[in-house]
Amino acid sequence: MKKIVFAEFGGPEVLRLVDAEEPHAGPGQVRVAVRAAGVNPVDWRIREGQVLKAHPLALPAGLGLDAAGVVDEVGAGVPGVRVGDRVFGEGACTYAEFAVLSAWAPMPDGLAFDEAAGYPSVVETALRVLREVGVRPGQRLLVSGASGGVGSAVLQIARDRGIEVVGTAGPGNQDYLRGLGATATTYGDGWAERVRRLGPVDAALDLAGAGVVRELVELTGDPRRVVSIADLGAPAHGVRFSDTAGSVQEALAVAVDLISRGGLRIPVEKTYPLADAAAAHADSRAGHTRGRRALLV
Repeated sequence: MKKIVFAEFGGPEVLRLVDAEEPHAGPGQVRVAVRAAGVNPVDWRIREGQVLKAHPLALPAGLGLDAAGVVDEVGAGVPGVRVGDRVFGEGACTYAEFAVLSAWAPMPDGLAFDEAAGYPSVVETALRVLREVGVRPGQRLLVSGASGGVGSAVLQIARDRGIEVVGTAGPGNQDYLRGLGATATTYGDGWAERVRRLGPVDAALDLAGAGVVRELVELTGDPRRVVSIADLGAPAHGVRFSDTAGSVQEALAVAVDLISRGGLRIPVEKTYPLADAAAAHADSRAGHTRGRRALLV
């Protein structure tokens, strides 16, 4: 099978498309013929060697956590799923023609593979940071970098829970944020003052790593009310850096429920062939994403 691997930490150029042995489903797992793999910022952080504590690995290594595809192998002790089922979920080395998933759910009707591949890790992360930041219904949450995949999920989950959201993004994504139920404002010079004029905020999330943690602490008045998934220097400000995943199976159940009720939709900004994983990483690293990116297999 074809698979994306890297033998050294570095830029996108270290990614290689190679022939590799097919993986097989162990107990409690399924194998899918991958139709699409989600591209997450954590993927290029892994490739750059930034997050070895949370994602230890031995080189050479594959990449990819999220995938959508067709079940073609079912491991021992797995009920309720059959060969031929369309599923989306999380596993390992999903930048490949075949991948083993450890958490999965049936794809909701009408969902395309490229969109489905963008939900598992994104929804898990969104649920996790909302829980860790402790924001409650009726409170106001500030989301810095709100137009990407995790931001899109946070805004919609918060809306469903009765949490008011102020989101920052580029000028071209202001209407997008408003469409997801947020009060939108731009980042850049003077952004913190623009947020202040909108009223007090109870908690804040840093999803873009744009060097805004200090201002988020000032806006909330308490570093314990700020969580970052993107700024490795956040702990120096007393802010939690969240990188330990929670239950992906729970996140998938939430995603299926919200998607089925029309309460969650994360657009796919761009798709790439598997061989162009390096380009997908370069684009993701550059930021300014609206929604998700996916590799098509």
